[in-house]
Formats: sequence, C-alpha cells, structure tokens
Amino acid sequence: MKETIYITGHKNPDSDSICAALAYAEYKNANGDINAIPVRLGEMNRETKFILEYFGVDAPMLIETVRLSVEDLNFDKIAPVSPDISLRMALDLMKKNNLNSLPIIDENEQLAGIVTISDIIQSYIDVWDNTILGKSSTSIDNIIDTLSAKSILIPNIMKPITGKLLVLAMEPKSVVEYIEENDIVICGDRKDAQELAINKDISLMIVTGDVKVDEEIISLAEEKGITIISTPHDTFTTSRLITQSVPLSYVMTTDNLVVFTLDDLVDNVKEQMSQTRFRSYPVIDDNNNNKVVGLISRYHLISSMKKKVILVDHNERSQSVDGLEECEILEIIDHHRVADVFTGNPIYFRNEPVGSTSTIIASILFENGRRPSKKMAGVLAAAIISDTLLFRSPTSTNVDKMILERLARIADLDVEKFAMEMFKAGTSLVGKTPQELLSQDFKAFTIDEDKIGIAQVYTMDPDSLEDMKLDLISLMEERAKEYKYSIFILMLTDIFEQASEMVVVGHNKELVAKAFGKTLDNNSFYAPGILSRKKQVVPPITNTLTNVQEL
Repeated sequence: MKETIYITGHKNPDSDSICAALAYAEYKNANGDINAIPVRLGEMNRETKFILEYFGVDAPMLIETVRLSVEDLNFDKIAPVSPDISLRMALDLMKKNNLNSLPIIDENEQLAGIVTISDIIQSYIDVWDNTILGKSSTSIDNIIDTLSAKSILIPNIMKPITGKLLVLAMEPKSVVEYIEENDIVICGDRKDAQELAINKDISLMIVTGDVKVDEEIISLAEEKGITIISTPHDTFTTSRLITQSVPLSYVMTTDNLVVFTLDDLVDNVKEQMSQTRFRSYPVIDDNNNNKVVGLISRYHLISSMKKKVILVDHNERSQSVDGLEECEILEIIDHHRVADVFTGNPIYFRNEPVGSTSTIIASILFENGRRPSKKMAGVLAAAIISDTLLFRSPTSTNVDKMILERLARIADLDVEKFAMEMFKAGTSLVGKTPQELLSQDFKAFTIDEDKIGIAQVYTMDPDSLEDMKLDLISLMEERAKEYKYSIFILMLTDIFEQASEMVVVGHNKELVAKAFGKTLDNNSFYAPGILSRKKQVVPPITNTLTNVQEL
C-alpha cells in the first residue's frame, strides 16, 4: 500500500502556494512509490482560479486540519449484520474476522445495536433458563442452521415456538407431567415418547441422530400443525447447540451506545473512550446516510500513525495547517525567511532567495532530469509571473527569469499576453466585500512579542476602493482587537504603478509609518516602489520594532 503524503501551501493561499503544491505532487507521484495529495487551506482567489481554468487543472482538495480523524485509522471494516441472525452465525463471523463485536443494523440500514462476545457468553451462563428460545422469538431457520438439521415437516401454518425446551430422556409416563403446549422437545427414536409429545400439542420436535421418523408420527404432527426437524447430532450436543440459535436481537446492546463518525478527531475519540468501558464502538459515515462502516477500539488508537506532510511556500506555524504539530513533516520548500516550524527528525529543507516557490519546484524537476507536463509547466509559469509581478517585484531574480523562459517554452505560453489577462482577471474588485479583501491574501507574522497581520490586494484600479475605505478600516480594527494584532496592514498594490497604499491600524500603527519615513493620514500613507510584503514591508517593520524595544 502506497504511503500517503499531503502537500500543502499556507492559509489564505495565493497562486504560488496552490501551483507549487500541485506541481510538487505531480513530481512526487511520478516516482510511483507514494500517493502525494496536493491540498489547500482556504478558498482560492480569482487569479488562481483563472490560472487553473486556463490550463485545465483541477484545484487541490480543501482541508481544514491534518489532525488524525477516525477515517485515517485502520479500524475494523466489518459489514454490519441483521438482528435476526443467530448467535452461532455471529460467533462464526467474529472468529473469521478476528473480532470481539459486531454492529447490527435495522431494516432501514441504520445502527440498531452492537453485540459482543461478552453478550453471547452471558446468554450461555444462564443455563437454567429453558424458556430462552420462546423469549427470544427465534426462527425455525435459525434452529435448522444451528443444528445442521433438515426439515421433516414444516406446516403451512406453524405453531409459535414459545414454550420451554425439554429433553425427553425419561419414560413417557414420567415425562408427561413436564410437557406443556407449544414446548420444544428434543428426543431420539422412541415412537411412544414422540407420540406423547405431539399429543401434548408441542410446537417443535427435534429428532437427534438423523433417525428416520415414522410416517404415523409425521401424519399426527401434520394434523396438529407441529414442526419436525432432524439433526445429525446426538442429544447432548443438540441440547448444547440449540441455544446458539437465539437471534442477536435478544442479547444485543441498544441503549447508551457510543458511536463515532469518520470525521471525528482522534483526540475527541480518546476522551470519550476514556469515559466508557466498551471494547468496541460502531463507526458511521454521516456523509452517507449514517451508514455503518465498521468498529473501532482502543487498539486502533494506539497503533495509529501520524499523517505525513510536505510544506511549500511557507515555514511558519501560524500560516500552516491546523494540527501541524501532530504530523510528521517530511520536507519544506520555501522562499521566505526561516521561521518557527519544528521537526522531530532531520528533513529536506530547501529555502532559496528567489521570487517564487514555483521557481524552486521547477528547478528540482529540471535538476532531476524531469520535464513537467505542458499543463503543469503553464501552472508553474503563471505562479512565477504572479509572485514576481512579472519581475516588477524586488524579490525577482535572474533565476526566476531563466526558469520562466524555460517553462514558457514547454507550455507554449506568450508570457506578456498571458500576464495581462491573468492580472486583469485576478485584480478585478467588482463585487468584493471588505471581508473578502482582507482574507484573500493574508499572512500573520510574529516579531518578538508583536503579532502582525498583513493583507495584500493587487489592483489595476486602486481608486475603486475609495468608497469602502472606511468600512475596511473599521473591519481591520475589529480583527486587530479580536486576534490581538499590534499592527494590521492592508497593502493596496498597484502592479503597474509599482506602488502601494498602506492602510494601517493597531496600537503600534505609527511605528509602521515611521519605518517608511512617512506619517499617517487617515490611517494610511502612500509608499512608492513598495510591492513585496516579504522583502519590503516585514524587514523595516522588524527593525523599527526591535529598535523601540531596545530603547
């Protein structure tokens, strides 16, 4: 079975984050020994959607966490059973599948209960209850199957099997006082005992030793609607086996069931299990009409394996997927500053000062003699164009240009024409709300004791945001207070003017303006030449905050 590895970019993903994950997954899967799954941690922006639609590439799967869920565990995938089946059949199924429990469903295929080895043993321990067959409403089919019997006579209208169970081992004149109407009797080949039992209006006669039943007895039983079956077992074995014909409905547990779903997190499952003493718990798929899919026990929690992940375009915990601390990080491919992601073992960590993570991914392919598919070459090229703003960003390098030229040839891409189409599609702000603008490309940074949030919006028409500026500032102040950001910045970046309007809130907002030699005017200032959040905004703010703290 192939090992599954999740390849993920950062939260609030941009084009580079999505495209890098897609391309690296394709590269990893080509090796054939792993199952690499590209995933995303949020909704894609308009630019990224345009890129994937343009090249005909499916979007990565959306996930919210990489914490282990029940679905990730190798729990017992056992088909549920009907409450009508016998204890004997249930025991055979448990032995065959090495189980201690079985889930039981009703006629609507919904969970009805659960039966355990303990439930079945308890029914055997109660050896004094000779009315168990009647109490349990067992069927003649269960009795025949359990005793490996064959039918001698089954009337059209059967008498109900509601009486007590008797073994006719005494003389007829002695047993007569014990037999009552609708009893079940086990007997041998004594015709006088058989005739006596039938005349007492029993419901079922079980003849042991596969002996032949006299035609007169059969005719008499037929007149009275009494069922006769014959088993190859001896009387002792028959009397021991017959209670195994009791249906599961009689012994199964139906009250106070603890049930888990495939989506339940393992941490929550552990907590619930610690408060109960059941050996196994039913698992249902609540996305498929609550279908019962198996059983889970404490053993499955102990033997669970951590999920494996590869991080691209980030190495900061606050930007990464929830539950990262519970995973095994295998690799990090990034072009940002080295931050605070910790690993338990040495890993492959590739960090280069280039304009795009996709540049690094493409380099890895070419270094290993691999050529990306035409579609994936286009996706990588688009991500480089996006992250470097077609080389207008100061983070751009000659390596980015060289890699883009090579990818463009493979993808047969007119870079200038495509860039204009992509930026036009991606920077359209028509219909955007303040909430969407602050979330579509947002990153959080921690500088010493200060938490800083920076959202960036690229546009070819920054004046179109003037009417909602007050709403944006109000929402930014709310989020700064809610998430305890000492600084919250919105960069309104004009790609072709190569400048940004910096909208700032927070109790340290004046320090941001100071870092750029500016003063705030209505919570904002104009910053010519400022395009890169990573290279032109975070470093001067870091220096300013550090100097203030030292003073």
